[in-house]
Amino acid sequence: MQRPEAWPRPHPGEGAAAAQAGGPAPPARAGEPAGLRLQEPSLYTVKAVFILDNDGHRLLAKYYDDTFPSLKEQMAFEKNVFSKTSRTDSEIAFFGGMTIVYKSSIDLFLYVVGSSHENELMLMSVLTCLFESLNHVLRKNVEKRWLLENMDGAFLVLDEIVDGGVILESDPQQVIQKVLQSAKEQIKWSLLK
Repeated sequence: MQRPEAWPRPHPGEGAAAAQAGGPAPPARAGEPAGLRLQEPSLYTVKAVFILDNDGHRLLAKYYDDTFPSLKEQMAFEKNVFSKTSRTDSEIAFFGGMTIVYKSSIDLFLYVVGSSHENELMLMSVLTCLFESLNHVLRKNVEKRWLLENMDGAFLVLDEIVDGGVILESDPQQVIQKVLQSAKEQIKWSLLK
């Protein structure tokens, strides 16, 4: 009897980069019909998180793998996503081999991007946590002006939720506590200098 193999930890973006490059698909395992291969579970769930204004301009963005390695490619992707999603009432889109969940708030569009095989509910939990945490940090004013004035806090929030594409936290209360603790530490160290 053969032992089940351990889940591999692929390099972030490994699958998407190979697929875009037209690389060969991994071989099917013994007893597995050709073309029906389940994706191995991965901790690297999130490919990107970005916030755009109501004109589609980037306000905040973090990419966690090499699917879009250059700024030019990232901006083109964001523009395409915005043009496909800005006039719909949906919360999910499938675009360019990606699963994208999104939410609009006044003059902002918040996006969380995963690969096509990612669970939409996991991505939605990241989006909901991001929105609720920003809602608290921005004192219930999740809009462009307040986001721009509190960009440091917004990046702290995002870093507490996702790190390197791995979801760390999906409870907004926990995120806020960690952000406040981090802010206290920064103030303490700045006073000691």
